[in-house]
Amino acid sequence: MTESWLSLIQQAFGLLFSLDPGTWSIIGVSFNVSLAALLLTLVPSMVLGFILAFARFPGRWTVINLVQTMQSIPTVVIGLLAYLLLTRMGPLGDLRWLFTQKGMILGQMLICAPVLVAMSQAAFTSADRRAWETSRTLGAPWLSAVWVLCRELRAPLLMAIVAAFSRIVTEVGCSMMVGGNIMNVTRNIPTAIALETSKGDFAQAIALGLVLLILALILNFALGTLRGKSEPRSH
Repeated sequence: MTESWLSLIQQAFGLLFSLDPGTWSIIGVSFNVSLAALLLTLVPSMVLGFILAFARFPGRWTVINLVQTMQSIPTVVIGLLAYLLLTRMGPLGDLRWLFTQKGMILGQMLICAPVLVAMSQAAFTSADRRAWETSRTLGAPWLSAVWVLCRELRAPLLMAIVAAFSRIVTEVGCSMMVGGNIMNVTRNIPTAIALETSKGDFAQAIALGLVLLILALILNFALGTLRGKSEPRSH
């Protein structure tokens, strides 16, 4: 690296503020894929979290342990699983999703689902069941009672959503294996940073890192605000 840090940072800001097409294409792929994976996973994961918190059925603890285990699996291992599912000889090979954004979305769904299930289950478990029981006693339909409970738990449930999005938008292992890091198609921020650093193009890597840094700050402020609202007031 022959250029000074100051020069690289100036180039990085230049790429961002000049709306460099290559840089913003990478940012767009990142947000499109991660938001799609989050939205597709959100409702089924919340429903499973609710069932695990309120229902008692054979195999419940097995499912809970499986979800907790999947939270700690490295993303590159989940990427390997998604790759084996999507490869030509795999069970989903006919979909031809390997090295496409659809394949990346599938991989990120496998990453964020355990986070959403575990955190929503914890939220529902800590809920005051009287809100649920009162709604049902007054004759509210099942879905309406669930909605009442979700409104009561909006802060911890939003925290689960923010945590899941934060995990998938920064992961690199799964995206690299399933997406293939194809420019303007599957190259997202983490895979682009890895590639540009290996090439010695630090300006674009710094620009993309700044985007992740700003996003992390926003998400942390959001989480802090939500935690503050969810804590019981002392007065």
